[in-house]
Amino acid sequence: MIASMSDEVPPAPGDVTLLIREAGAGSEDAARRLMPLVYAELRALAASYLRNDQRAKAMLQPTALVHEAFVRLLQGAPLEINSRTHFFATAARAMRHVLVDAARERAASKRGEGTIHVTLDDAVRATPAPRLDPDVLALHEALEDLAALHARQANVVELRYFGGLAAHEIASLLGVSTSTVDADWALARAWLFERLNPA
Repeated sequence: MIASMSDEVPPAPGDVTLLIREAGAGSEDAARRLMPLVYAELRALAASYLRNDQRAKAMLQPTALVHEAFVRLLQGAPLEINSRTHFFATAARAMRHVLVDAARERAASKRGEGTIHVTLDDAVRATPAPRLDPDVLALHEALEDLAALHARQANVVELRYFGGLAAHEIASLLGVSTSTVDADWALARAWLFERLNPA
């Protein structure tokens, strides 16, 4: 159950980062106080993943995706979070794995009945490029292969697509320039398009 924060003074961004660190270290109180502060952003992120696929929506609602990712984040090893942006990037990775696990379960239980599709790039529609609409398992495997070749490019894709971060936020998180992020994004999209559309 999400606790109400209406009677409390909203914490400063630094306090949110502190709560993230405390929750990641196992503090249930910090986790309880953190969830209402990040829930709306996490839910919007989850909804953006599921927006374009009715089958995915039927299988996993944004609220369930947020809660499952949040639980996974806090049940794993202690989180080393440097900032709010870093937290959302980490949450994005957790959501990616929740989606992959859900797709695998669906494939195992309903072989041949279809796949979950995700749109890689609604955020960059202004850039003329072929539309990339892979199933979530194929995208996951392609990202794993890309990471083996170009780890930073794979990170950029994960942070932009799964994390919903802007180029300048990714640049700050990875310690590179915005132009480097833009170049990595373009190269990674081209590589993924070729990989996921061999014909």
